[in-house]
Amino acid sequence: MKNKFSVKRLLLLLAALVAIACVIVPIPYYVEGPGATIDLSELITVNGKEDDFPGSFSLTSVGIRQATVLTAAKAKFSDFEEVVSKEALMGGATTEEYDQMQAYYMESSQNAAIEQALKLAGKPYEMSYLGVYVMSVEPNSTFYGKIAVGDTVTQVNGKSFASADELVAYVHGQTVGDTVTVTYLHDGKEKEASGKLIALPKPNEGKAGIGISLTSHTEIKTDESIKFDVDNIGGPSAGLMFTLEIYQQLVGKDLRKGLDIAGTGTMEADGTVGQIGGIDKKVASASESGAKVFFAPKGSSKEDTNYKEAKAAAKKLGTDMKIVPVGTLADAVAYLEQMN
Repeated sequence: MKNKFSVKRLLLLLAALVAIACVIVPIPYYVEGPGATIDLSELITVNGKEDDFPGSFSLTSVGIRQATVLTAAKAKFSDFEEVVSKEALMGGATTEEYDQMQAYYMESSQNAAIEQALKLAGKPYEMSYLGVYVMSVEPNSTFYGKIAVGDTVTQVNGKSFASADELVAYVHGQTVGDTVTVTYLHDGKEKEASGKLIALPKPNEGKAGIGISLTSHTEIKTDESIKFDVDNIGGPSAGLMFTLEIYQQLVGKDLRKGLDIAGTGTMEADGTVGQIGGIDKKVASASESGAKVFFAPKGSSKEDTNYKEAKAAAKKLGTDMKIVPVGTLADAVAYLEQMN
């Protein structure tokens, strides 16, 4: 009788431990769901003044948290949550590299928003080239472990370049196996690393390369004081909403007419609004916040657009929030100007 009681207690204890583990022990997956909808008047200040017009322009975000067995199971039954692997989320990058890339995307998003808002407002500015931002380093590169994601390459063999394309063209003109010296900035400090050029895969098959993916790292200069307070926010998808907030403050004109307006979409150099991921979750977040209008990237394909996904999400939620398709910054401003 005593042994039976002991076994029962042991089984109950094990069951309790398993239940606790399901709740608190992380597993190698992540749960994506609706994140925060944030009023941009709290994050952006132009020329030392705050936006005191009624209503709001808000960015929307996707919340990401490491999964447990319980949260992963719960997500399977949610319309607006999704379980993803680390590989699917980070594309093979380390956590540190992923954070670096998200920080770069946020910086680029701010620069693009400032440029487009200044251009639309007719304010002068200059764009300066800082170097080439490292987005990834191939494991077979001789610079692997030397140059890291987030570094800015400023020179190759002592030569400076006016764009990422110029740097790439120079390196392609060298021979596989040549030793080159790369000058780069790491955490604001200038460093050098030497290594041999490798043969690149398609679409540049046979050409010499360092073995890094890169993009131009730029900085915008203007007499207008535009300040962001965006700690712990990453990615490029707030570009459109950043631009609208900055533009309204620059021109001192009430664009939103007292409405709470949310949205998403990257801001491209030609003024187009780019597609983003997780828009269904952003629609859910905006609806929960009480937004009345949601700007969604229109896209160029009628079959697969963020706007189509956003409309489907709004229908599933049963929200009366208006989903507005925007292909360009001009589309968004035109919609705002015709609102009653």
